[in-house]
Amino acid sequence: MSAKVLIIRFSSIGDIVLTTPVIRCISEQLDVEVHFLTKNSFKGILQHNPYITKLYGIDKNVSEVISDLKTEYYDYIIDLHKNLRTQEVKLRLGIKSYTFNKLNIAKWLKVNLKINQLPEKHIVDRYFEGIQGLNVINDGRGLDYFISTSDQEEAEDIVKHINQYKVLVLGANYFTKRIPSSISSQIILNSNKPIILLGGRDVSEEAISLANEHPVKIINLVGKTSLAVSASIIKGSSEVHTGDTGLMHIAAAFKKQIHTYWGSTIPEFGMYAYLPTDMRKRIDHQVTNLSCRPCNKLGFDKCPKGHFKCMLNIKL
Repeated sequence: MSAKVLIIRFSSIGDIVLTTPVIRCISEQLDVEVHFLTKNSFKGILQHNPYITKLYGIDKNVSEVISDLKTEYYDYIIDLHKNLRTQEVKLRLGIKSYTFNKLNIAKWLKVNLKINQLPEKHIVDRYFEGIQGLNVINDGRGLDYFISTSDQEEAEDIVKHINQYKVLVLGANYFTKRIPSSISSQIILNSNKPIILLGGRDVSEEAISLANEHPVKIINLVGKTSLAVSASIIKGSSEVHTGDTGLMHIAAAFKKQIHTYWGSTIPEFGMYAYLPTDMRKRIDHQVTNLSCRPCNKLGFDKCPKGHFKCMLNIKL
């Protein structure tokens, strides 16, 4: 009888996509049944992942699923989030667990004192370090993102009259991770192909403005597609321009040429586009000589200094 393992990562889009190499390698290299616990709002990201047997989700509290998890009789837990919720799951299930190093102290030192003690290592590789006791090896195949046939067909129908196109991602969880309109406009002007705009409804006004400014080049899908269809659009693109976003990691799963525009965060945090098979496809755009950068390990709703030079001063 196969062993059972529970992998935990509650958020976000990008972070969950970054767990997929661990999911795949555990499934392929060990005789285990893989279950995954996340928030209900993120279950769709892994819904079609063939390496996962069962998905569990919560809305707010782990108490929503603890009784169900106890009936699974897991052999061990892999904690790829390491927060109070995952700690509660581990305590209440009371079984062996493996946890990765979040490097919170090193990140604090970099943000607050500009002292760099961060390893030159991607978070995916730190995930594998956290499970080294299982003798699971990173296969180097990168990230996974699986799309349903219906979502793929919907995306193909949208772009059926376009031979080649690029994608520009306008949205991000935090303002200081978003590409400013002035930079977006330069990206569009420099493009020799049509550009599809992607993002959530919160950047709809910016998307409309850019589409009006560049009516010939722009196809505006901001706020008009699901995450899965947006992922399918990215899959069909030749190149992706994005901030530090979940869609950047989805683009990496499809091995796209990725231009990442870094604002308040930095690649050194280990969350850059993970393209182990061809790192030449990763192009980082950033202002490297700002004393205030990085200002946060996640991002802010506005620039703490009020000038947003980390993005506005990027040269293309």
